[in-house]
Amino acid sequence: MSAKRVLIIDDDAAIRETLERTLKRWSYDVSVAASAEEALAVLQRFDPAVVVTDIRMGGMDGLELLGILRERVPDIDVIVITAFEEMRTAVSAMKAGAFEYLVKPLDLDHIELVLQRCFADRALRQRARRLADDASEAYTLDRIAGRSPGMIEIYKTIGQLARNHASVLIRGETGTGKELVARAIHFNSADAAEPIVAVNCSAIPESLLESELFGHRKGSFTGATMDRRGRFALAGRGTVFLDEIGDTSAAFQAKLLRVLQDQEFTPVGAERAERTEARVIAATHRDLESLMRSGAFREDLYFRLRIVEIRVPALRERRDDIPLLVDYFVRKIAGMLHQPPAAVTPAAMQGMIEYDWPGNVRELENTLTRALVLSKGSVIDVGDLSLASKTHFGGAIMEERPRGDSLREAEREQVVRVLAKTGGNKRKAARLLGISRARLDRLIVRHALHEDGVESRPPVDPDGLASSLSEA
Repeated sequence: MSAKRVLIIDDDAAIRETLERTLKRWSYDVSVAASAEEALAVLQRFDPAVVVTDIRMGGMDGLELLGILRERVPDIDVIVITAFEEMRTAVSAMKAGAFEYLVKPLDLDHIELVLQRCFADRALRQRARRLADDASEAYTLDRIAGRSPGMIEIYKTIGQLARNHASVLIRGETGTGKELVARAIHFNSADAAEPIVAVNCSAIPESLLESELFGHRKGSFTGATMDRRGRFALAGRGTVFLDEIGDTSAAFQAKLLRVLQDQEFTPVGAERAERTEARVIAATHRDLESLMRSGAFREDLYFRLRIVEIRVPALRERRDDIPLLVDYFVRKIAGMLHQPPAAVTPAAMQGMIEYDWPGNVRELENTLTRALVLSKGSVIDVGDLSLASKTHFGGAIMEERPRGDSLREAEREQVVRVLAKTGGNKRKAARLLGISRARLDRLIVRHALHEDGVESRPPVDPDGLASSLSEA
C-alpha cells in the first residue's frame, strides 16, 4: 500500500478534477472514481492508503461504502465529504469509523491539514504495530529473567491481569525494570494486538504533558498549527504507560483522575470530551505515601491507580537471579555485536553477586555491555568489570572510578574502542554506550576524533570539564 496514495470518490466532475489536480501538486499519488461502485473496482488495482468520498451520490452512498471498506480493508482511512445540512450524517460516519469529514464548500487549506494529520497518524499506527510484533516476542514471560520468590509473585500477577483491564501501579527503585513489567502485562493480555504507548512524565515539560497525553486542537496554544491526537487516542484499547507518575503536578493529577473515573479525556482547546478504553499502568520510584502526606500527590488518584500494585524488588534483594540475568544479557549483547557470547569467570560472577548494584538491572546491563565492548578476548574476568564503587571480587577489591584527568582519559578510550568495534557506525556505538547520538557527537568533538575513533588533532576540552559516559 502506497504511503501517499489517495482515492477520490465524487459524482461531481468539477470536485473530482479540482481535488485530483490539487493533491497531485502536493505530491500525492491520486486516482478518482465517479461512484462507490466504480471505487470498489478501482480498489483492486490502485490499493489506496486513504479514501476521500462524498456521502450523497447516485447508487450506493458514502456511508454504505464506508461500511464495506471497514469490513474488507480495515486499514484504509476514510475521509467523508458532507454538506452543512448533512451534519447528522457526518456524525454517523464518524461513529462508523471515518477518520474525519470535510464540509462543502471545500477549503483546500483544511483538506491539506486533514491529509497531513491522517498520514501522520497512519505512520504512528504502523510503527506501533511493528513495535508490537517485535515486542510480543521480547516481552513473553519466559524472557523476564528471575526465579526468586519476588519475581515469581510478579509472574503470577501478570497472569491474573491478562484476564482484566484494571489499572496497575508499579513501584520500585530506578533501573529495576518497571517498564519491562508494564510491557509484559500488556503483551500477555487480551489486548496485546493494540498499541502500548509510554510517556516519561518527568521528561516532558508540565506545559506540554497534557497535550502529549490528551492531544490538542489547532490554535489552542502557540505552535499548535494543526489538530494532534494524544497518546490516549493512539492507544485505543491498548495501554498507556505513565512512568515517573510521582513527579507530576497537582493540576495534571486532577485531569488524570478524571480519565480514570469517567473513562474520558478532553484535548487541549476542545469543547467536548472523548472516550478512552485504554488501560493505565503507572510507575514510580518515589515514596507516594510521603508525597500524599505532604500534599504533593492526590490520595484519590493513588487509590484509582493502585487497583493492582506490583513492587519490583531491587537487584540486591534477589541476588540468586544475577547469574540468570548475566547469562541473558551476555547473549543479548553478543548478538548486537555479532560475536559469540563471552564466558564469565567464576570470580567475576561471584563479584557481581556480591555487589550491591545501586543502579539495579540497568546498571548490570550497562556493565556487561561495557565489558563485552572493551574485552580483548572471549572471557569476561574481574578486570573487565568497572563498577561505580568499591566492592569485593573474589578476594580482590575494585577501586572507585578515577576522578579528574584519568576519568577524561578513560572516557576517550572507551569512545575510541566502541567506534572502532562498530566500524564507525555512530548509531550502533551510541546504543552500546547507552547514550544519545547527539551526546556521542559531542564526545567525538570534545576528544577531537574522527567518526572512526582516530585522533584528528590534540584533544581539547572547550568547557574545561570531563563528564563520564554514565552521566549522559
